[in-house]
Amino acid sequence: MPLYKTITVNSQTTVKIWKIEEAYDDLIQPLDLKPESLTRVLGMKSQLHQRGFLSVRHLLRSFGYTDQDLYYDTNGKPHLKDGKHISITHSFTFSGVIISDKEVGIDIEMQRDKIAIIAKKFVEYEFEYLDTEANDYVNKLTVIWGIKESLYKLFATPGMLFREHFLVIPFTFNEDQTVCWIDYKGLKKRYTANYLEFEGFTCAYVIE
Repeated sequence: MPLYKTITVNSQTTVKIWKIEEAYDDLIQPLDLKPESLTRVLGMKSQLHQRGFLSVRHLLRSFGYTDQDLYYDTNGKPHLKDGKHISITHSFTFSGVIISDKEVGIDIEMQRDKIAIIAKKFVEYEFEYLDTEANDYVNKLTVIWGIKESLYKLFATPGMLFREHFLVIPFTFNEDQTVCWIDYKGLKKRYTANYLEFEGFTCAYVIE
């Protein structure tokens, strides 16, 4: 069972990351999936997506939950039946789950140069402190994207835009934490954002 990393953020919050190395058959065999989950996974055209979906269910098991404990609201946000807060992510060969007593969001992204091409779609304020010529420009953009994606998952409100409504305060790779804000229709909320890098991927997660 390739549980890649467990991060105990605090007494109420845990992050678990899975490295997806198993074949599809090995992942699905031990799971007890709800009919709608089975229909969903069988309908996926990509085995990469299937394995990502199934690895998340293995992460749930490592927390002591099953697929039956998980449900989604009309905005596609996942919830647990016991009232704990959950956020889910998967990207290529990694998946992650964060569970907490507080509102949370998580994202894993592969670090790719092409993120610089779309930077203007999700970065505005952050350009004030980003150095586009720096060696870590792509890595910093990936952190910013991951934090904003995590905020979007946490809030799950249609109409929110990464560039206009989410702010990430300046950060460095000497630390693993920064502050981020939601500024949306008169609502201003501050969150703590954490980030880490591994094997060419970036994981970010935010906590209320």
